[in-house]
Amino acid sequence: MEEVLKTILILNPNSSVAVTEQMENGCAGISLPPNHRLSFNTLAGAPAGIATQRDVETVAIPACDHFLAHPASAYVIGCFSDPGIILCREEISEPVVGIGEAAYREASQIGRFGVVSIGSGSISRHARAIDALGLRYCLAGDRPLDLAVLELLEPEKAIARIIEVGRSLIDLDGAQVLILGCATMGVYRRRIESALAVPVIDPVRAAVLRASTLLSVDYGGHCA
Repeated sequence: MEEVLKTILILNPNSSVAVTEQMENGCAGISLPPNHRLSFNTLAGAPAGIATQRDVETVAIPACDHFLAHPASAYVIGCFSDPGIILCREEISEPVVGIGEAAYREASQIGRFGVVSIGSGSISRHARAIDALGLRYCLAGDRPLDLAVLELLEPEKAIARIIEVGRSLIDLDGAQVLILGCATMGVYRRRIESALAVPVIDPVRAAVLRASTLLSVDYGGHCA
């Protein structure tokens, strides 16, 4: 009997197609069941990057509306601040996974984690999310790159800075595992792991794997 095809829709809730492509490239080669497929979308009309709390709030309802208009088996919010995740879980019966939440959960199973943030303004948002998950005891530190989202699309510049910040998280804060705090960074995961010799979590991959797991079991609630 042929298995039913199940689609995991990953939405980039900013309007940058280049960011969406970066996310898709970061998920290349990911191991999923043969009947699970990925679909990457970009949220038209959204800010080019999501850097502030206002940006997060601005895209929450449009992201939920996009999911409602594009039926899928599971949904992934492709922004580390997980905009609209509570609303989506209120209005959508299928699994909805946030990349930030998925990354924190995965990293906490390995050890004390350090977060590589884009800018210092996002650190307080991360702290609230970590506290909400009850994982503050796992947080070693959260340090910013102080780069713009689009600067993360420049490989050599981005990788050098991520390694620099990651080394501080390891050597100064005692991080045993690093979380890349933006959907655009995952494509560099292997090079960063090689340079720093600790596990590195790409939040998009973490969320896709979480969504795939939920599709493989009898999902029956909103505690994704």
